[in-house]
Amino acid sequence: MQTVSLSPLSLSPSSLPGAAVNSTPLAMLDDPHEWSAFSRSLAAQPSCWESSVVFEGMHCAACALTIEDALRRVPGVLSADVSAASHRGRIVWSDQAIKPSGWMQAAARAGYPAVPANDAFANDRRRVETRQVLWRLGVAGMCMMQVMMYAWPAYVADPGDLAPDMAQLLRWASWVLSLPVLLFSCAPFFRNALRDLRHRRVSMDLPVALGMGITFVVSSLGTFEPNGIFGAEVYFDSFTMFVFFLLTGRWLELRLRDRTAGALEALMNRLPDSVERRGADGVFERVAVRRLSAGDVIRVLPGEAFPADGFILEGSTLADESLLTGESRPLPRGKGGIVIAGSHNLSAPVVVQVELTGSETRFAQIVALMESASTSKPKLAQLADRIAKPFLVFVLLAAGGAGAYWWSHDPGHALMVAVAVLIVTCPCALSLATPAAMLASAGALARNGVLVRRLQALEAMASVDAVVFDKTGTLTRDAFALGEVHTREGVSKDNALAMAAALAQHSLHPVSRALVAAGQGDALQHDAWVVQEAHETAGQGVSGRLCIHGRPASAVMARLGSARFCDVAAPATPALHACLSDEQGWIATFELQEDLRPDAHATVASLTAQGVQVYLLSGDLPESAARVARQAGINHARGGCTPQDKLAFLRGLQSQGHKVAMVGDGLNDGPVLAGAHVSFAFGQAVPLAQAQSDLVVLGDRLGSVAQTLFQARRTFVIIRKNLWGSAIYNAVCVPLAVFGWLPAWLAGLGMALSSLLVVLNALRLSTAIAPLESL
Repeated sequence: MQTVSLSPLSLSPSSLPGAAVNSTPLAMLDDPHEWSAFSRSLAAQPSCWESSVVFEGMHCAACALTIEDALRRVPGVLSADVSAASHRGRIVWSDQAIKPSGWMQAAARAGYPAVPANDAFANDRRRVETRQVLWRLGVAGMCMMQVMMYAWPAYVADPGDLAPDMAQLLRWASWVLSLPVLLFSCAPFFRNALRDLRHRRVSMDLPVALGMGITFVVSSLGTFEPNGIFGAEVYFDSFTMFVFFLLTGRWLELRLRDRTAGALEALMNRLPDSVERRGADGVFERVAVRRLSAGDVIRVLPGEAFPADGFILEGSTLADESLLTGESRPLPRGKGGIVIAGSHNLSAPVVVQVELTGSETRFAQIVALMESASTSKPKLAQLADRIAKPFLVFVLLAAGGAGAYWWSHDPGHALMVAVAVLIVTCPCALSLATPAAMLASAGALARNGVLVRRLQALEAMASVDAVVFDKTGTLTRDAFALGEVHTREGVSKDNALAMAAALAQHSLHPVSRALVAAGQGDALQHDAWVVQEAHETAGQGVSGRLCIHGRPASAVMARLGSARFCDVAAPATPALHACLSDEQGWIATFELQEDLRPDAHATVASLTAQGVQVYLLSGDLPESAARVARQAGINHARGGCTPQDKLAFLRGLQSQGHKVAMVGDGLNDGPVLAGAHVSFAFGQAVPLAQAQSDLVVLGDRLGSVAQTLFQARRTFVIIRKNLWGSAIYNAVCVPLAVFGWLPAWLAGLGMALSSLLVVLNALRLSTAIAPLESL
């Protein structure tokens, strides 16, 4: 998904709150040229687009369900998924039936304005929202302290100590100080509640607003008509404390949510708005990034992000790819070096030729996966969403029942009992328990180089007890490593390798690349040989005239490749090999072995220590699979497997009750990746957008598999604690509120603290992933 900035069309902070339904910015987004900035076309569904947006005004799971219902009723909207934790939505729509402004207007009419997820003013809007909450919190806090000061004499005075006119004056003063709290600090709660009533729906703001309104009305009647039905008792201190505690919890939740949202946007908004592009006259001019195309030559200055995938034509620098690959160290990039969109140029200006732009870049595919994960809903979160609205109806009925029960004893006390029940049973903590933990964990894994395509994968991963590895490209690298070298008498190994490396330079075969890499260790010998008239025979080898530099008389015809191509006897070794020969016959045999990933053994050991059985399946020869298994410490290995054989083996494990994770390169492992409970693919081995896996490892660290298992299990420990904490809180506080033993201010404090503790507990998952060595 292309994620260039929307600066010309961004919805500014001033235009966003309330978002007029017919606002000009929304109409501007109907321009098809702008859709790619916040949407991507779906190849499997012609004329369909998938858009990523952020909804404002959300506070709970009921809000997410309301938005989904409003969008799904719009003709042309095929699906809508909204996350209560991240406030992000993924909308699939048909450009034949609707334009973006159409479904955005539907969301705005429901009370939740939508803006592109990568809008340039996202940080500004969050800052404005936080500032507004802080102002409301400050007013509530100042007034609460003054009201408590006026209420204190009534609590400590003995009968007869406080004159009636003085007591009435203190009530009046408390009423006056409570007005700013009611009219300013409580405004969002009342506004949202009225919106819900107009649309005949309930959200968590409705019981809260009812509690605030009832408390203030009862206290006002006690002030103006002390001899009325509700008596002379006032609760302005409870009212202001309740509002203060609720706003404190909401402000802290907002700060914690923005922390995780900011981490996601730090990745998604890494592309610059503009870049210097070389014109036909050779002069660089600054143009918008969206105007780049393949073949353009650009100049990227130190401190700037690379706007597209390409390779360096001039200069050398260090590139920071930490957020894209999980590699924390800056990587050197010189002439011919590959640079990827979203990485940062750290040290020097470089001239780059653009190869891929927009949605074709690796960066765009990563962003698309992260956006998809941020809006997906695990089963536990879906359950919480389903019970959110029925539970709110139950809250209203329970409050009404408690109030009716106590009405005959004392109407004023009955209403305050109803208020306490309304507040204490609000299911904010329950709705946040699962999605907050899942998103925090997915963000931590992304920073570690593992993209979670579906949050359900973390649920499945937590119960995995068997891991199946593919061999080639997974446990081993794509390249080969040089093993034993055998030479004829009178030829040194270094000289034979130098001759072979000189010929291998003219081939891109993996074996040739391995010989070139090995031959670079002896620069003098390597430079001493020159190849003339090199010719590659596809699938067989390379031939050419070799001579020592500066000595043309020493030229010999040489061949590098298979034994048959070199016209020599095949060696007895079963290992992969390459032969070198000249006019006199055989010169050398180079044994090659698969290059095991350096952390393969540690990864297998870590998985075994976590109680997981590890298996190796390979389509390669059984002896080759067994050799790699021994090197990695795997006890169960099987070679010569077709994709169908791998799937049958996987089904066998599952029939025995095992929860299986499959780790492959995604090239020929599609069936088995799809059949596993959870699957990994290495991002460098397969296009990210086509990966059939649940998790994508961006770098080449196999240890990410063991780290993900540890993180998934840790995530569900946190989720269980959150759910149990929410259940215990309700089990203890609801009876207290019904029996009238829980005042409204304490109910507000409990509600705010329960939600805050859930978010803080989930935030523990956003810290750095434990290193492989410590698992």
